[in-house]
Amino acid sequence: MTHPLVLVPTFNERGNLEPFVSAVRSALPSADILVIDDNSPDGTSNIVSDLKKENIDRIFLIVRDTKLGLGSAYKEGFKWALNKNYSYIFEMDADLSHNPSEIINLKELLIKRDFDVAIGSRYLEGVSVVNWPLSRIFLSYFANIYVRIITGMPVKDATSGFIGYTNESLSSLNIDNIKFNGYAFQIEMKFKLWKKNFKLMEHQIIFVNRKSGKSKMDKNIIFEAIFGVIRLKLNSLFKIDE
Repeated sequence: MTHPLVLVPTFNERGNLEPFVSAVRSALPSADILVIDDNSPDGTSNIVSDLKKENIDRIFLIVRDTKLGLGSAYKEGFKWALNKNYSYIFEMDADLSHNPSEIINLKELLIKRDFDVAIGSRYLEGVSVVNWPLSRIFLSYFANIYVRIITGMPVKDATSGFIGYTNESLSSLNIDNIKFNGYAFQIEMKFKLWKKNFKLMEHQIIFVNRKSGKSKMDKNIIFEAIFGVIRLKLNSLFKIDE
């Protein structure tokens, strides 16, 4: 399909879905939207079903039996998108921390400037994060410096979850071999595509902390990212899991 697809994983995002869908449809009317919901107890999937009635054949829904995590949701969404042969696939959060109007800029990097991966970056030109506590900014900023040092990958926001991919770049990966599930998932995707010599480009965005709902960050996600980066680098040296 020549029109783009926006993937959005959800867990308890009932209050955010309607404004999110409206903003995406306004920014990029040609885009389809796929929501991958982890059986949210707040009835998120019911909101999506209602929105589907108003946007027939443009909004799609996968409801999973239980909470399986961010990376798992994106992997399922990527497979769905590649099976439908979408030319451009975008991933972003449902909580409006990623401004949907920026999708246009990411799409331009993929189409007009011929990049393979377009990254909405919080750290390309300093720090552009709004309403995060200082401790969270430090953790995220220095985590990305750590990723650059260990991997050598020239990306300033490797943990960004606002990304556009070409069909060709995603098709080059064995999606089932993407091992991580939290922020390390985002690093792993970028790292493996960079190692395959696809062209990655960052675009400065302003990240605004969610106004509704709760962050899914926990210690397990942080530890996965810290040790996962070392594992990624070592595996790449020995050409494991390519």
